[in-house]
Amino acid sequence: MKSEEIRKKFLDFFKEKGHKIVPSSSLLPTDPSVLFTTAGMQQFKEYFLGKKSPFGKRVTSCQKCFRTSDIEEVGNDRHLTFLEMLGNFSFGDYFKKETIEWALEFLTGLCKIPNSKLWFGYFKGDSNVPEDKESYKILQKLGIPKNRIYGFGREDNFWGPTGEEGPCGPTCEVHYDLTQESCSKGKDCIPNCECGGFIEIWNLVFNEYYQDRNKKLTPLKQKGVDTGMGLERLAMVLQGKSSVFETDLFTSVIKEIEKQSSQSYTDNPKAYRIMADHIKGAVFLASEGVIPSNLEQGYTLRRILRRAIRFGKLLNLPKNSLIPIAQKATAIYQDIYPKVKTQEADILTILQNEEEKFEKTLERGLKEFRYQIEKCQEKIIPGRVVFDLYQSYGFPLELTEELAKEEGLKVDKQGFEGALKKHQEISRAGVEKKFGGVGKEATHQAAKLHTATHLLHQALREVLGEHVKQMGSDITPQRLRFDFSHPAKLTEDELKKVEDLVNQKIKEDLKIQKEEMSYEKAIRAGALAFFKEKYPEKVKVYSIGDFSKEICGGPHVSHTGELGHFKIIKEESSGAGVRRIRAIPK
Repeated sequence: MKSEEIRKKFLDFFKEKGHKIVPSSSLLPTDPSVLFTTAGMQQFKEYFLGKKSPFGKRVTSCQKCFRTSDIEEVGNDRHLTFLEMLGNFSFGDYFKKETIEWALEFLTGLCKIPNSKLWFGYFKGDSNVPEDKESYKILQKLGIPKNRIYGFGREDNFWGPTGEEGPCGPTCEVHYDLTQESCSKGKDCIPNCECGGFIEIWNLVFNEYYQDRNKKLTPLKQKGVDTGMGLERLAMVLQGKSSVFETDLFTSVIKEIEKQSSQSYTDNPKAYRIMADHIKGAVFLASEGVIPSNLEQGYTLRRILRRAIRFGKLLNLPKNSLIPIAQKATAIYQDIYPKVKTQEADILTILQNEEEKFEKTLERGLKEFRYQIEKCQEKIIPGRVVFDLYQSYGFPLELTEELAKEEGLKVDKQGFEGALKKHQEISRAGVEKKFGGVGKEATHQAAKLHTATHLLHQALREVLGEHVKQMGSDITPQRLRFDFSHPAKLTEDELKKVEDLVNQKIKEDLKIQKEEMSYEKAIRAGALAFFKEKYPEKVKVYSIGDFSKEICGGPHVSHTGELGHFKIIKEESSGAGVRRIRAIPK
């Protein structure tokens, strides 16, 4: 059964059960406490908490997900960073009985998986939450024998919340028996056994509680169902493969790597798998407008791309090899997620720029790494060395940790973070010195230009698209400099549209309003915020009429009319996938 058929069968099955099919949401969530969408329920989170769903009480989806929690496991048979999650959801409608019944009906009926190959885990209870006896009894009534039902603790059979707080509850997990043979543990070889003889394919979550930031659980007024089944794992089972990387969701990508490499897949499967997964993940992150950087989502993209490039070196791949591999990934998904095809030129530009940028320093960085570990008298690499590899050679901390692990070493992570903090403090002090003592008139001029950056930011997003994100800015009393994510040079027409839109908003003399609110409330209200610093509980939000809304520390003028006129004097590159605009008042 091909992956497209599996995806369609699942959605159609639940549509027949009264569910509304809802398209996948973005990989970039509105929830400020998480970097990426990691589960199907995230776009429905507020409906579990009582808000009325515009889709009805029953929905189903195939959700794009990106997870960094399993990144160290990528390379084995089943773990991925980018994956698709099939799911069905109930907001105060059906609960455990129907959920478990339908799961079995879909797997054994439509997918024709033998009942004997399915094993189940349920929550055995702890001091805070009682044993889920109801799920245990339902499974038995459905004909599952006791010797294929096992109780597990919170780590295995209690899910959620996503982010720092939210709905959560006990789970019923469906495991597939890959070998139907016990390992050396004999009767103790059961689901979650380290031997890998079982693979979890479906997690049925029963949201009964709300967990706050202090880990306190309170019963939900409205019970809900949230299930998740990895499409790649189900495809592995239904296609009779021993790895998710051997399914039709990966074969063309693997073959392209093999075509360019001097080694075959069987020579080094781990390197092949990491490259295939990371390039696919990079394609989807880039399609959402993420640009490689040292901040938040951009840092993750840079991390997986540079990790892929390093493993490509181990396979002796030629330069610029990411492009044809990425094209195979877009071909797999172009009919399901058309954005990866329509954005392909931008995606490939982002990947190529990052590859070229890292190629220049990778070999020198690896030489420096080897030189430093030869000097290590102990089994730990000093933090200052790790920071130098980060600052001078573009090695993400995790890459140095991975290289160190291969050599049987550890890194001084605390020392690295201290060196990074010191570097940031020096940079901040330089900025403060630069703006010190400029006088009232100059300060007002800086406030005008600060306000102008907000207008420019929003104008760029309206003209070029919402992928535009602020990557940095610099303001003096004479001019502003604004860096933003965009893969290509702006045309004269685009620059004119941006400049005209800013001047139109100045002409409208819009009022600038300042509000203080929680960071979470600000994000929900649509305020833009793109930087990694820890925001306080209360943040300042500046709104320019209905045109712009951003979290910012100020200063700002009271009306846009005070800006006079805005003139772009230069547009240029500021790095891979980052453009820079210089502008002045006129």
